[in-house]
Amino acid sequence: MTTAVEAQAIAAAIAPTVAPGSDVVKRAGLVAAFIALVAIVLLPAATGLPAAGQMMLGILAFAVIVWMTEALDYAVSAVVIGALMVFLLAFTPDAAKPVTAATAAMGTGAALNLALSGFSNSAVALVAAACFIAAAMTATGLDRRIALVVLSRVDARTNHIVIGAMGVGFLLSFIVPSTTARVACLVPIMMDFILAFKVEKRSRFAGLLVITAAQTASIWNIGIKTAAAQNMVAAGFIQKQFQTTISWTEWFVAGAPFSALLTIALYFIMTRMMRPEMSEIAGGKETIRRQLEAIGKMTANEWKLLAIVLTLLGFWASEKALHDFDTASTTIAAIALMLLPRVGVMNWKTSQKGFPWGTVVLFAIGISVGTALLQTRAAGWLANLIVQHLGLQSASAFAILMLLSLFLIVIHLGFASATALASTMIPIVISVLGAVQTPGINVIGMTMLLQFVVSFGFILPVNAPQNMIAYGTDTFEARDFIRTGLMVTLAAAVLLVIFSLTYWPWMGYMTLSSPQ
Repeated sequence: MTTAVEAQAIAAAIAPTVAPGSDVVKRAGLVAAFIALVAIVLLPAATGLPAAGQMMLGILAFAVIVWMTEALDYAVSAVVIGALMVFLLAFTPDAAKPVTAATAAMGTGAALNLALSGFSNSAVALVAAACFIAAAMTATGLDRRIALVVLSRVDARTNHIVIGAMGVGFLLSFIVPSTTARVACLVPIMMDFILAFKVEKRSRFAGLLVITAAQTASIWNIGIKTAAAQNMVAAGFIQKQFQTTISWTEWFVAGAPFSALLTIALYFIMTRMMRPEMSEIAGGKETIRRQLEAIGKMTANEWKLLAIVLTLLGFWASEKALHDFDTASTTIAAIALMLLPRVGVMNWKTSQKGFPWGTVVLFAIGISVGTALLQTRAAGWLANLIVQHLGLQSASAFAILMLLSLFLIVIHLGFASATALASTMIPIVISVLGAVQTPGINVIGMTMLLQFVVSFGFILPVNAPQNMIAYGTDTFEARDFIRTGLMVTLAAAVLLVIFSLTYWPWMGYMTLSSPQ
C-alpha cells in the first residue's frame, strides 16, 4: 500500500528512467481497453453465459488492460470501473434471480449495490486500518527506530550488514502492514549508511543492500497474512464465497516456512551474484549508533504504539485458538485506541497526512469486480473454458497448482500491482478450483497457496511499488534486478514444487484427506 507522499517520491525518483514513449503507451492502453470492452459487450451471446456475465467479462478485459499499461492512475481506474459496472449492468437481467424473473433489467439501484459491494467487505476495513498503522509508525518514527536498533547489533562485515537489513525487513513485516512503507523506511537508512562511508553509489555492495531489502519485503508478504494488501483480497473473496476465514496463524503456518527458506535462498543468490567489493566497512556500526542517538530516547507515543501493536499481534496470532475475534475486528479496535485523546499516539489530522484513500478505493472496487464476476457467473463460465481446454477436469491437485502458478507468475510480469492482480485473478482461480472434479480438492487451501504465488513479483522493477522505490535509488541497473530476480523466482518455483509434494499435502492444504 502506497501513500500519496510515497507515490510522489517514487515518481520523482524513477522519472528519469521512464521510457519517453510511456505516455504513448498509456494512451494506446486506454484506447485498447475501451476497444476490448466494446468488442466483448457486442459479441453474440455465448452458451451458458448470462448477459450480465458478458458485461463483466468486458469490464474485466478493460480493467486488466488499464492496470497492465497503467493507462490510468489506479484510484482513477477504480472509479471508472465502478461507473462502468453501474451503467452496463443496469441494462441487463440479474443473473442471480430465477429465469422467470430475469426478463427485467437489473436497474441502476441493483447495479450500484453490486458495484459498491466491496466496500462492505471486512477485508477493506482491514486494509484501511493497516494504512492507519503505517501512518502511526511514520508519525512516531517507531519503524525507523526498530530498523536502527537491529542494524546497530550487526558488526561491520558486509555480509552481516545484509543479514541485518533482511532481519529488519522480517521484523517490520509483523508490525507494518504495508510493503511500500517498510521499504520506504529501510531504504533511506541504507542510503545514509552508503553515503556516510563514501561507498560508491553504483557499487555492487550498494545494489546488493537495496535490492535485498526490497526482495525481503516481497518474500514475507507470502508468509504473513497482514503484511500486504493482496493477501486481504484473497481473504475477502474466501470469506465472501465460503463464509469462512483463514486465521492469521493458519496463514503463517502455511506460508512462513516457505518464506523462511526463500529468504535463505535470497541471501545466497544476492551475495553470490552481486558479491560486494569489500568484506568489511570500518566504522559502520558506529555510524548506525550515531543515527540512533540522534533520534533520542523512545518517546511516550512510541512506547504506546509499540504496546498497542504487540498486543494486536498477540490477538492476530491467537485467533481461533484463545478467542474468536477476527483479524479485522481486533485491528479496528487497535486503531480506535491509537486515535483516542491522551491514550492514542496521533490525532485524525496527523493520520490523514498522505493517507492512501486511493488504495482503499481500488481495493474495494477490486473486491466488487471479483464479486460481480462470481455472481454473474462470468468467472464460472471462464473457469469451465480453462478447465476444458487445459484438461484439468480430473488433474491432480499438484498439477493444477503447478499450471495455475505458472500462469500467475507469467501474467504478473504485466502488472505493477499485486493487489490488482489478485483482484482480477483470484475469483477466476476460485471458479477453476470449483469446476475441477479432482476428488477431495481443498478449494480454500489451494486458493491460499495460489495467493502466495501472486506475491512473486521478483523479476521486474515495475512489478511492485517497493521494487520501484529500490530502483529509484539509482544504486543498480535494471538488468541487475532482473537477473537476480529471475534466480529468486526460480528458487521460489523449486520451493513451490517441494512444498506441493511434501509439507502442504501433509498439512491438508491441497486435499481434504486431513481435516482443516
